[in-house]
Amino acid sequence: MHRARVIFKASNTVGNSERFASWLLNKPQNAAVVVNARFKSSTAAEPFLNGSSSAYVETMYNNWLSDPNSVHASWDAFFRNATAGAQPGVAYTSPPNLAPYSKNEVPLTSLVPAAGGMPSIAAGSPINEKIIDDHLAVQAIIRSYQSRGHLVANLDPLGISTGDPVSSGEWHGGLRAFASEAVIRQHVRFDEADMDRVFKLPSTTFIGEKEKALPLREILTRLEQAYCNNIGIEFMFINSLEQCNWIRQRMEPPNVTKMSPDQKRLILARLTRSTGFENFLAKKWSSEKRFGLEGCEILIPAMKQVIDVSTRLGVESIIMGMPHRGRLNVLANVCRKPLHQLFTQFAGLEAEDDGSGDVKYHLGTYIERLNRVTNKNIRLAVCANPSHLEAVDPVVQGKTRAEQFYRGDNEGKKVMSILLHGDAAFAGQGVVFETMHLSDLPAYTTHGTIHIVANNQIGFTTDPRHSRSSAYCTDVARVVNAPIFHVNSDNPEAVMHVCNVAAEWRATFHKDVVIDIVSYRRNGHNEVDEPMFTQPLMYQKIRKTKPVLEKYADQLIAEGVVTAEEVKDVKDKYDKICEDAYNQAKQETHIKYKDWLDSPWSGFFEGKDPLKMSTTGVVEETLVHIGKRFSSPPPNAAEFEIHKGLLRILKARMEMVENRTVDWALAEAMAFGSLLKEGIHVRLSGEDVERGTFSHRHHVLHHQKVDKATYCALAHLYPDQAPYTVCNSSLSEYGVLGFEVGYSVTNPNALVLWEAQFGDFNNVAQCIIDQFISSGQAKWVRQSGIVLLQPHGMEGMGPEHSSARLERFLQMSADDPDYMPPESPDYEVRQLHDCNWIVANCSTPASYFHILRRQIALPFRKPLILMTPKSLLRHPECKSSFDDMNDGTAFKRVIPEEGVAAQNPQNVRKVSFCSGRVYYDLLKERRERGLEKDIAIVRVEQISPFPYDLIKAEVAKYPNAQLVWSQEEHKNMGAWSYIEPRFRTMLQNQKHIRAKSQSQGGWFSQLLGRSESSQTDSDKQAEVETVARTISYNGRPTAASPATGSKAAHNKELKNLLDEFCIL
Repeated sequence: MHRARVIFKASNTVGNSERFASWLLNKPQNAAVVVNARFKSSTAAEPFLNGSSSAYVETMYNNWLSDPNSVHASWDAFFRNATAGAQPGVAYTSPPNLAPYSKNEVPLTSLVPAAGGMPSIAAGSPINEKIIDDHLAVQAIIRSYQSRGHLVANLDPLGISTGDPVSSGEWHGGLRAFASEAVIRQHVRFDEADMDRVFKLPSTTFIGEKEKALPLREILTRLEQAYCNNIGIEFMFINSLEQCNWIRQRMEPPNVTKMSPDQKRLILARLTRSTGFENFLAKKWSSEKRFGLEGCEILIPAMKQVIDVSTRLGVESIIMGMPHRGRLNVLANVCRKPLHQLFTQFAGLEAEDDGSGDVKYHLGTYIERLNRVTNKNIRLAVCANPSHLEAVDPVVQGKTRAEQFYRGDNEGKKVMSILLHGDAAFAGQGVVFETMHLSDLPAYTTHGTIHIVANNQIGFTTDPRHSRSSAYCTDVARVVNAPIFHVNSDNPEAVMHVCNVAAEWRATFHKDVVIDIVSYRRNGHNEVDEPMFTQPLMYQKIRKTKPVLEKYADQLIAEGVVTAEEVKDVKDKYDKICEDAYNQAKQETHIKYKDWLDSPWSGFFEGKDPLKMSTTGVVEETLVHIGKRFSSPPPNAAEFEIHKGLLRILKARMEMVENRTVDWALAEAMAFGSLLKEGIHVRLSGEDVERGTFSHRHHVLHHQKVDKATYCALAHLYPDQAPYTVCNSSLSEYGVLGFEVGYSVTNPNALVLWEAQFGDFNNVAQCIIDQFISSGQAKWVRQSGIVLLQPHGMEGMGPEHSSARLERFLQMSADDPDYMPPESPDYEVRQLHDCNWIVANCSTPASYFHILRRQIALPFRKPLILMTPKSLLRHPECKSSFDDMNDGTAFKRVIPEEGVAAQNPQNVRKVSFCSGRVYYDLLKERRERGLEKDIAIVRVEQISPFPYDLIKAEVAKYPNAQLVWSQEEHKNMGAWSYIEPRFRTMLQNQKHIRAKSQSQGGWFSQLLGRSESSQTDSDKQAEVETVARTISYNGRPTAASPATGSKAAHNKELKNLLDEFCIL
């Protein structure tokens, strides 16, 4: 109503000194008044008296004089007012309007209800302007509490952030003076005499429950209880009236947080377990880091309450992500991980399975158990995570989305996610914002996440005044219209009520919601840290603060809900459970990493030969079918208008299919399509992937005249195919790549790909690459087959559009450069099995086709890091034949020389090993200089794990040739630093072979001016000596920047590279 008043004021043409009520009463009115100026309709005003109406009015007046009841009530009111001295135009009173009001109108009578002895407009009584102004003031007060009550709510159990509550004891029935002053001071114009006046309640509040009007004193009391007690709610920024009213209904009625005795006993029991677990660990391992939950023990009952309500509402699986604080307690008391397995993590035992493991407060788990409260089965997974705070958020969301997808849970009714946060990280880490912004995107939404913040009011040693600029640590959630419930952790019943509402909100609206449990941290950052160094005043208060368990137990004893003996009995029983588990743990001799797996793949590994790989070739009939479908517009849709440029692309694709050749985009489509035919779900995600950054893919065709009318050929290849998902992501690397990692670990029978817009941008997601992808299996026994497509190539596009930093991925490859594995029939698969990931830089569409299919053909899963091309997408020579993709073909880790040089290898003077697009530059230069007989070019398609066996064979094939590694990247980048020690290891393991002396000198000696004509007698003698061979470098010199920004400098560098390549 305050908005209505603003509009009335804005439209008031009477003098500025005139009050609203006066204007309203003095202006001719209809029974309905317009409350939205944008929709106000005007009608032509007819003069009050003219020649045709004056006679009628006079007749009516004479009838009224003789009998007032003989005329309509409206005429009766008019003549009464006129004879009382009202001015013309003021005496008229409109009859009531029986027509329904439109959405932009309210009845005037609703502003002044006939209640509490107040007059009614319909009765024709005069209206005091104070009545309307006071009603508007009350409505403004109500809205102020709803909007700003959280600012003065009693949320801090330490009393630091708001000061200790001060009760005036007199005004408004004992309301806190500081709350009233801060929230309603600008609206209060009432004195004590007004406190018992009755005011009509607006439709935007539910404090009255079934009552339509309340005395002002009761209105303020109920508002204070709802919004300024131990719960503070931020929700008025939500732009949905339905959602705002939903929250009001659950927070405003009196006694809404009241719990039954049984509910109180359950809270106490859970709080006892939460506190008892931390106390037990502190007693047994007093000097161990465990990042305990002391000060926020209510988190465990809160999580269990959310799970109880969600399970009751139909949820069957919950995926959780959390930081280190409280993790062991969550595993023990929320997931009910066997306690002895937790305690063995403190024993320092060796592992009996493979992997490097992780610290105990990073481990995840997967549990299926019965929820005793709802008597329903529930699956709980806590995702393993690194110390990088909030990095697990998008991973949890991706895993949740995947599980929803594979269950057919399109509305998120069966699977949901819970994310736990620390206050400093929730405000400080940008990935929180990136993850939040995925919440409503069609291909990324998980249909609502419940965020729980364990708000310690401190981050390590930094207090909130120095760690955030916003009022709350939760303000990031406002961007997605998520309601935020702040609650005092020392009021367990308020916490439980908030958890109930949050779980119901998620089930009702399928949108995010935040629970901010304002608490404290009883110890330092960890148990051996001294917090008094930096927060002396805060920790003096903490030392004097009783644990919430003691406070709540005392409360329930005082209420007669439990006895002191019952409290002690519950505590003693849990202590005995912990002690028994401790004794059992002492019997263990090893730990098992697999006990902590958060994503088990039931049935995937069973019955498989771990070293047997399926074929990757495909029968030509399938290739042709996919190619033709991919090259055609929508079938039976002649009216689907496609862009003319796309019609040319489709025509060119069809010609390639007819000629049995493929380019990069067609090979990718055939890899995807053949996997879809085999029942493998394919998901391609990233920035602009539907079209492709370089406009080469075009997996989604758009109708040129109809919005949202699209066609995806790969989704309609076969009637029984697996689903294909291709989705443009938000402009985020960190968040989206984390999401796809979570998606990839859910189901091994899916190909999940993330494509960077340019490979250069992958370092924005470096945390996900380092902590989850490269080391995830070693730390957490968790495999992932995710594919990273990274456009890479030095093509004169500047330092940020040239390099996917191939060297970084190779540096993180775990194979030993000084060890050459013994050759065996299963050499390739064994290498892949033992590596942490695969790094490749393919040079042909056929290689790309096979390596994608190999991801699924392997009997295990490994991440694949692919350097993908840019200019090669349209290079006329970068094409492959169906013959390289047909049934019986496979991925070639190394592509040998196939030209003239291979026919007479004894005479070849140089062998250049290379990878990726530089091959085409070398090929062109060799051809132009007529060196096809002298130089062989060998392509290393798979760089890591290093294909020793194949490269060894290529080296042996050219016994008299100088060995060179050619790359387009700078010397301190690219693959050189990876391949050089491995080549050295391989060459040292070979027997000495005959080699020309120039293979020793290589490019360096030739740059110094040495040539065949300048050879000395001793050099010629060296030609017949038996020597060990080495490999030399051919490429750009070292540099700080990945590429030059100058086109001229780029061309000069390329010329130098090619000139050096041609030196014999």
